[in-house]
Amino acid sequence: MSSNIRITRICQFCGNSFTAKTTVTKYCGEPCAKRAYKLRIKEDKIQQSNVETATVLNQAWVNASQKDYLNVKETCVFMGISRTTLWRLIKNNSLGVKNIGRKRIFRKSDLETFLNQ
Repeated sequence: MSSNIRITRICQFCGNSFTAKTTVTKYCGEPCAKRAYKLRIKEDKIQQSNVETATVLNQAWVNASQKDYLNVKETCVFMGISRTTLWRLIKNNSLGVKNIGRKRIFRKSDLETFLNQ
């Protein structure tokens, strides 16, 4: 049994108007439906990647916040700054750093007092 319904709709992908034969039609044709599907899949993948990245960054911050002494990478994560900014702070004598051979370590309590200033 066929339907005699004709509804003027607007395509959710391209925005053009078209005549739909059902009340649930969203797209003007197969090309728009396929493009919308691919866009939906792409956005889902991006969202999933953002969630994974946030999880990794959060885990790195938790690990850094549990230690008393931090290396350069952990200090950047703990303070939320880039390496360049960290080196600039060291050069201006705003942050205290201890050199152990080629490694540099930062006392977490010094970082917290700097952040509270």
